[in-house]
Amino acid sequence: MFDAQCDLAALVYEPHQDPDAVLRSFASDVNARGYRVVGMVQAGQCADSSLSAVLLHSGEKLLLAQDFDPAAQGCRLDLARLQNAGERIADALMHGADLVIINRFGKRERDGNGLAYLIERALDADIPVVIAVGKNHFADWIKFAGGMSVKLRCDRDALDIWWQRVSAGEPQPAVGAHQTVCEVLK
Repeated sequence: MFDAQCDLAALVYEPHQDPDAVLRSFASDVNARGYRVVGMVQAGQCADSSLSAVLLHSGEKLLLAQDFDPAAQGCRLDLARLQNAGERIADALMHGADLVIINRFGKRERDGNGLAYLIERALDADIPVVIAVGKNHFADWIKFAGGMSVKLRCDRDALDIWWQRVSAGEPQPAVGAHQTVCEVLK
C-alpha cells in the first residue's frame, strides 16, 4: 500500500500532549498560505458526549459521539458518524488537495477500517498525509504503514520542517479551477 516515495508523517504524541491543537494551528497556517488542506481534527474527548471533529476544508464541526447513554463506558465514537465524516473528506479530495490531515490512528485504522481508506486514497493521488498517532499505537502504525512514514514529535516546528520538505512547489489549483493567461505565462 505504501512506498518509499510517499509523503506520510505520523505526529506521535504522549498522553499529556494535545495533537489536535498542533494540527489545528498547522492546518490554519497552511490554508492561509494558499494551500488546500482537507481532512479533520478531533475536538472534544472520546470518553464523553463532546467528541466531535472539525472538517479542515470547510470549518464545519461534526458530532462524532454516540447519542447519550449513561450506561456506556469507554470511547463513545459513533461509527456511522465517523463514516459520514470520511465520506465528506473523500468528496472534498475529489476537488483537489495539497495536504490531508487525519485526526487519529487507532484500532479501527489498524484493522483497515475507520479512515484508513482516506490515507490510501490520498497517497495514491500523491497528496502528503499527516496523522496523529498515540505513542501506545506507534508499533501498530509502523505495521500499517509498512515502515514507510516519517515520525514527527508532537510540535509545530517538526510539522513545519516536514511540510517545507514535502511542499517544495506552489499550491496546486483545485480540480476544475481554470488558470488565467497570466498564470499560464508566468
